[in-house]
Order: sequence, then C-alpha cells, then structure tokens
Amino acid sequence: MTTPVSGADVRVRFCPSPTGTPHVGLIRTALFNWAQARHHGGTFVFRIEDTDAARDSQESYDQLLDALHWLGLDWDEGVEVGGPDGPYRQSERAAIYADVADKLLASGHAYESFSTPEEIEARHRAAGRDPKLGYDGYDRDLTKEQKAAFLAEGRTPVLRLRMPAEDITFTDLVRGEVTFAAGSVPDFVIVRGNGQPLYTLTNPLDDALMRITHVLRGEDLLSSTPRQIALHRALTELGIAERVPSYGHLPMVTGEGNKKLSKRAPESNLFLHRERGFIPEGLLNYLALLGWSISPDNDIFTQAEMLAAFDVSDVNPNPARFDQKKAEAINAAHLRLLPAEDFRARLVPYLHEAGVVPAATFEELTAEHQQLLTVAAPLVQERMTLLGEAPGMLGFLFVADDAVVVDEEARAALRPEAAEVLDRSIRVLEGLEDLTPEPQQAALKAVLVEEMGIKPRFAFAPLRVAITGRRVSPPLFESIEILGKESALARLRALRASL
Repeated sequence: MTTPVSGADVRVRFCPSPTGTPHVGLIRTALFNWAQARHHGGTFVFRIEDTDAARDSQESYDQLLDALHWLGLDWDEGVEVGGPDGPYRQSERAAIYADVADKLLASGHAYESFSTPEEIEARHRAAGRDPKLGYDGYDRDLTKEQKAAFLAEGRTPVLRLRMPAEDITFTDLVRGEVTFAAGSVPDFVIVRGNGQPLYTLTNPLDDALMRITHVLRGEDLLSSTPRQIALHRALTELGIAERVPSYGHLPMVTGEGNKKLSKRAPESNLFLHRERGFIPEGLLNYLALLGWSISPDNDIFTQAEMLAAFDVSDVNPNPARFDQKKAEAINAAHLRLLPAEDFRARLVPYLHEAGVVPAATFEELTAEHQQLLTVAAPLVQERMTLLGEAPGMLGFLFVADDAVVVDEEARAALRPEAAEVLDRSIRVLEGLEDLTPEPQQAALKAVLVEEMGIKPRFAFAPLRVAITGRRVSPPLFESIEILGKESALARLRALRASL
C-alpha cells in the first residue's frame, strides 16, 4: 500500500507532445495539475514528449510555452527553467531510456520478443481464439537456442514488459477503485526492434525519475494505467523509482452531441479564444468548471480562490461539455471585475489590431488617444463580453466625422420617422449649452418621446446609428458628450442627408 503524499511533497507534471495548436482539454489538464501543486505547496513539472520526429514541431512547442505564459500557469521545474532531473525533453534523454531498458531486460522484468503480428494472429486462429486479442505471451520463455535461431533469420526483437499474473487494482483519485483483471492486459512493447523506446517506457520512466507523486491526466488514458503501474513496480524493485504514483483520470471534455471535443472544432482552439478577446482570468475560470466547482451556487471565482479550494479528489468523473455561451458569460463577469486602468490597457491591443489606434499599448498612444480611451472605456466595461468587441464598440470615437461607416443592418432597421427624429434632434442639440448626459436626455426625451409620441427604444435609435454607425453602442448621451457638440451635429446631419 502506497503512503499518501500531501503538502510540499506533492509533485505533478504536464507533459504534452508538441503537435498542433494547444487544445482547451489539454490546457484544462495543465490547469488542474498546476492547481494541485499550488494548493498543496508542491512542485509543478513541465516536460515535453517530443520523440515523434514526424509530428513534433518547433512551432507547436513555442505555442505551448506561449499558452502557459499567457494563462499564468508557471512551472517550477522543466523546459526553459531547468531543474534537478533534466533534460526535460524526451528527445534529449535517449541514453537514460537505453540504460533502464537494459536493466529491465537483465533483471527479467522485460524480455526479447520475436513474434510478428501475423504469427500472433495465426496462433490465435489456430487455437480458436479471437485473432484480435493481441500478444499471446509466446516469447516469454524462449530458450537461448530459439532466440539464436530467430536472430539467424535476421529478426530484430522488440522488448516487452512482463505483466503480473494477478489483478491490478488502484484507487483512482477521481473515479474510486478500478480493477484490471489478470490477463486482460498483454505483455506490451517498451522498445522497438530498432532500439527506439516507446511512450509505454518513456512516460512512466520519466515520472519515476522525476519523482512524480500524482499523475493527473485525461480519462482516455485510463486503459494504459495497469501497464504504467506494472512498470513502476518493476522500477521500484530495481531501485529506480521511489514509489508508484497516485493516478487521477480527468473527465472528457465534450462538444456537440456529447462527443469528445474535436481538435477541428473552433472552440477547442485555445488561441482562437484569445483572438476573440477572452482574458486569462475568464478562460481559466471556465476551464476549471469542466469537471470541478468551487461551490454549488458560485461559478465566478478568482485564481487565488481556486487555488485555496482545489483538490483533484473533488473533480467530477462525468464528461464535461464545453459551452461557448457560458464561457463568454464568465469572461464578461471577469471583465467587469478588472480595475478600470487594467481594463483600459487590455483594450488597446484589440483596437490596434483593428487599425483603430496606432499603437499596441496604452503607454505608446498619443495623449489625445489616452484621454479619449480613459473616458470611453468605463462606458463599455459593463457591456462587453469579449475584448474583441472593442473596435466595434469604440471605433466610432477614433474616426473623423465624415469617416463614420453606417452598418447596413443598422440603416435597414431605421423606421420611417427617422428623418424627422434627426431633424428635431439636431435643433435640440444646437440649442443646448450643457452637453452632459442628463440635460441631453431630458431635452431630447421631451421632444422625441413626449411631443412626437415615439417609444424611447425607437426614439433614440436614429441618433445612435448616426453617432456610432451601429445599432448597439456605448451609452448614447455619454458618447455625444465625449465627441462634443460639433462632431455630434456633423454626424447627425450626415445620416439625415443620406435618408
């Protein structure tokens, strides 16, 4: 029985392969490992499994680093930061794997296997068994003479690990007790005939050498756990591993139809969420809810609150559906929680990307643009869901009056009385000395609503379209105040002239 590990002795790892764009399910796994380490005051190790030269790429590696840095998931040991158990890229650990494979073979925990897949299938058929049962243990006890004969044929053996003859039972930190019956998992290959080590050796061996205490990973890997436990037991007997780690298999992240969230689904792409304007606080909050909750009646929490409460034993084993609308709602809540200056600063890269402002940081903007954004940002903080909405919401403030583009949908929604509404509004604003929101609203309401008898939501729509070019915008009267009387009148007259 393994003694439970807690506190500073907790060591967890995140070990992705650098293939493709980071998937939200992968990042959820990183988040839960990171939170487990931080909650307990333990160690978070970040290593890279890059032994598949055909699929691994530097671009994907860089994206993994970018993702963790953007989200603030810092690591204590691993790539880029070093540590006592490096190197932290599998492609640089070949000598370590070869040495341990030799020890497993010499000790009898592993053996040379010469059987081809065709021979294994033929033996099953001859015995009346399902030909797809997998390896049948034929090579377990070959004599020296049999091995010599195979070698003389030019065969190169693979190395297989001997699976134990008894059930393998372990307590999954998420799912409870799990048992794999004796004989249900065949002896498996750990080294190919060409000497290349497989994931079945490298992954658990790295866990052993890096003293990982908790392996938290996706439920799709549950079926490989008995093989990992068997290897850990062998490594422990050889004095290479200190212990068999505890395992916790995290629930699958699903998409439409409750199927596993496809890598091709847009919502699976972490960077697409960033491009649309998710902030790390909002996205991490939502990803945490894919299998865990801080309390039954609270879906909004800070990173500090999560770390104070999180433990993998509280993760729900049921599949977790990625709900785009809920993710956006949680992001909106976190946008509202940002201090005003922080929110203002985060708008700038999105405004710059859209060509609204000439610089990517608030500090680089002109004094005029800084002042404009400072007064405008509070108007949209309560209304925005994603930072990517900033150009559409605020762009009208940064363009010349004759450069306002009226959205065709907004123009089409104007009612027949729009021309008269604009005429009357122009006269009202021309006569106003105080352009603060309250006098504006009172004067315009008196004419448009009380005299003309138009409902408020229709009465002010033509003004909104003229000022911003859109049907949805920041508060109208505050926007007019920011623009000033001359700009506001110029925009009202321009729309009126086009009707």
